[in-house]
Amino acid sequence: MMRRTLQMTVLGLALAALPALAEAPSKRFTAERVFDIEYASDPQVSPDGKTIVYVRRSMDRLTDQDVGSLWTIDLASGTHRPLVTGSDSATAPRWSPDGSRLIYTTASDGKPEIRLLYLDSGRSVSLAQFLQGPSEAVWSPNGKTIAFTMFVPGEKPGFATPPAAPEGASWSPPVKVFDDLQFRADGAGYLEDGTTQVFTLPADGGTPRQVTSGEASLQGPAWLDNDTLLTFGNLAEDRDMDPVESEIYEIELADLTVRALTSRDGPDYSPVVSPDGKRIAYRGYDDKVLSYQQDDLYVMNADGTGAAEIAADFPGSFGATTWAPDGNSLLSLVEDEGVLSLYRISLNGKTSLVTTDIGGDSIGRPYASGSFSVGGGRVGIAAFTAGFADRPSEVGSVRLDGKGRKIHTALNEDLIPYLDMPRMEEIKVSSSHDGREIEAWVYLPPDFKADGSFPMLLEIHGGPYSMYGPYFSSELQRYAAEGYVTVWSNPRGSTGYGEDFALAIDRAYPGNDYDDLMTIVDDLVARKYVSDKRLFVTGGSGGGILTAWIVTKTDRFAAAASIKPVINWMTMALAADIAQYVRRHWIREDPWSNPEAFLKFSPIRYVDKVVTPTLMMVGEEDYRTPTWEAEQFYTGLKMNGVDTALIRIPGASHGITGRPSRLIALTDNIMGWFAKHDPAKVEAAKAAE
Repeated sequence: MMRRTLQMTVLGLALAALPALAEAPSKRFTAERVFDIEYASDPQVSPDGKTIVYVRRSMDRLTDQDVGSLWTIDLASGTHRPLVTGSDSATAPRWSPDGSRLIYTTASDGKPEIRLLYLDSGRSVSLAQFLQGPSEAVWSPNGKTIAFTMFVPGEKPGFATPPAAPEGASWSPPVKVFDDLQFRADGAGYLEDGTTQVFTLPADGGTPRQVTSGEASLQGPAWLDNDTLLTFGNLAEDRDMDPVESEIYEIELADLTVRALTSRDGPDYSPVVSPDGKRIAYRGYDDKVLSYQQDDLYVMNADGTGAAEIAADFPGSFGATTWAPDGNSLLSLVEDEGVLSLYRISLNGKTSLVTTDIGGDSIGRPYASGSFSVGGGRVGIAAFTAGFADRPSEVGSVRLDGKGRKIHTALNEDLIPYLDMPRMEEIKVSSSHDGREIEAWVYLPPDFKADGSFPMLLEIHGGPYSMYGPYFSSELQRYAAEGYVTVWSNPRGSTGYGEDFALAIDRAYPGNDYDDLMTIVDDLVARKYVSDKRLFVTGGSGGGILTAWIVTKTDRFAAAASIKPVINWMTMALAADIAQYVRRHWIREDPWSNPEAFLKFSPIRYVDKVVTPTLMMVGEEDYRTPTWEAEQFYTGLKMNGVDTALIRIPGASHGITGRPSRLIALTDNIMGWFAKHDPAKVEAAKAAE
């Protein structure tokens, strides 16, 4: 008995000595949970419809990167197996026409490459040595050749030849000369001289052959037949002045002649060839020089004749499109009132819904982002990313007649069921401006009660011509986990609700979308979901400018956080990487002759009206809404004595949350700023003193 007592005493002392880290982890979606997420993207169904290969994406804690590996799903047995894994991220798998091989892209030791995988042996080989990153790889119909695009450096412009530096000298780097209208691009920085061109490569490996050249970039290669490629771009001399224009071109590989198959004023792009090679489907529209136009769907003969629009009365905008295996219809991904839906379009224009709730691979914010592919012979099957409100994207499949929908993965079953997740509600309000119906979604925290005490966080999407939906979002999950009633919506200007709804902000942005958002806030207050003293607002890009606009119009919010915003349309039209698009399509005026057209929708014009504590945040390498946009508002707020702070994220472009740690930094700094200005927390702190 004495010995047992001694043993228990020693055990008790040992347990008491355990560090505090042994406590049970939080059941909320805390910051470190971002690294635990997995999600599916780019599912590709095999030609025989029996197997799906997809990119299984996860967050690497050591490299702070979102990385991909390839997994397969056997549709008959449900077997789920790894195919390509390792330290190098694998993406963009594409089946050979006979289904015996796969190509995919990766980077070995930092060097980009296309690899070929033999399914029977599981062995893979790099097909060539690439000095630049290859992309958009596609198989020829006979499986013997692969086409892809790659950047080709050009000759640097210059006006002087510097003398050679003496051996061992440390001179300043040479000057950089630019002579193009667009001389920098978000995600690429200041541009090297050169263009993106089309290449071909034997499927057994070898030396890439450049099949296009010139001063214009081309993209989206598609095989018309084994000897002819299609591509699209703008070869016109004034292409820099018309940023939406593009044509579809035919390339004869025998002699590399290039012929335009389209010629109208407006974009024609993304050609897809029918299974029999006799017809080409593509998307585009007649350019009316508006800030937004929906994509229409067209079919023409293989020689470019007989072009005709199909499904002209369809209310939506056609997205990624492919042919059904039988060649008698097309499949297109469509933004559909908050969700992505797959529609089948017959050649006589009849449309039918195949499946909906596609999406879920945006991860950061709840954008309607997803993809699909089609295979399986004449009956046909579609593989797609399935979207959910409570988990990231999974792999789904459905027959093309809309039957037999299945979800094949459960990538976060080791995480989500063990966390206290928020509950989502959909709400619809009638805008106070004109009664338009506005759709929104709300995450209610795990301990939510409709007692009027909870803080509200309004998160506004960017674009502004884009669409949120009822999809899982790491950022919004984090806000809800910290106790915020978190709301996101599709105010006027959002896509997916028809062209008229989107164009309600044409040359009127920001404008009455403000009323839409405030109506949502009023609705949540009236429901007693939130306290009218604890209202907070944030948004990125287009949501950033709306956040800045809101605080010039009202003092209702306790604090705001404007992320990567437009602040001054004049500087956007003269210095952003989309400057000519802003000038030609958005404002449709010249800043030097009509500055008022730019300033009347610029938050900087009204910065003296702001009293709300407002945080500004931007990536240091953002060239879409460059750093000086946020800095202008920050400086104006400082000059006017408004509580503000400026956060610059090193290495980040406009896609500010491209790495997991940046997503955490964004959400945690926003919540830290809001906590500083939350009246309830301020009062609690005073009471505790």
